[in-house]
Amino acid sequence: MLSLAAGVCPETGPADFVAACAEAGWPGCGIWFDADTWDDGVAREVRRRLDDTGTVALDVEPVFVTPDGDHGERVVEAAAAVGASDVLVVSRGVDDDRFAERFGELCDLAASHGVGCSLEFMAFMSVRDLPQALAILDRVDRPNAGVLVDALHLDRTGGGPADVAAIDPARLPYAQLCDAPASASGDLVAEALDGRGVLGSGGLDVAGLVEALPGRTALSLEVRSADLRTRFADPTDRARHVLETTRAALSDGRSSGSGAW
Repeated sequence: MLSLAAGVCPETGPADFVAACAEAGWPGCGIWFDADTWDDGVAREVRRRLDDTGTVALDVEPVFVTPDGDHGERVVEAAAAVGASDVLVVSRGVDDDRFAERFGELCDLAASHGVGCSLEFMAFMSVRDLPQALAILDRVDRPNAGVLVDALHLDRTGGGPADVAAIDPARLPYAQLCDAPASASGDLVAEALDGRGVLGSGGLDVAGLVEALPGRTALSLEVRSADLRTRFADPTDRARHVLETTRAALSDGRSSGSGAW
């Protein structure tokens, strides 16, 4: 399944984002949880838009586990309310012992709603790379715990498709795709938030990553881009552009069989 990540349109509320994705033709979308604005009314409207359009909610994000706490219970409840498959969890400023304990708690709560928890690693967060994330999954040992592989973060932390191919397929419910220059600009946070590109526009081995992923893994397009926000001010137009370029790139990759776009 193809899904558009909520971060592609950060200025758009979750219900309107569902509508934009549906109008653009996306089968699925992500849902952004804002602790200051999310309530039962927002959840009902998001669910109504999903049901009316047939769009699938892939994930709800984010849960930032911090030394000062998190909104994990509310995010899990939001995922259950809108019918999302997963919640995205990130460790920010806590050690692995504390994070593993909290991640296990969130997995247990999510399991009671039929929801999975996916741990995302980033060079600038506390769980920095794929080996560290997998070690935490080993410690937590929950059947609904997964690792979220983002093409940009995988590359910037020294990983590659071969590392992903070695992962138990059950741990890969979905992955995030984008493209970017082959070499980092230096500011990894700015790049992650504003410097991503559509598939085929950069130098990441996205085709190799897609080939390494299990066939059941959903693909979420996490194309956070200041350039796209400028060029496509309307969220539906932006969503449509990302979908068109994604389908073209995936089709080219399958046709060539060369492992490159």
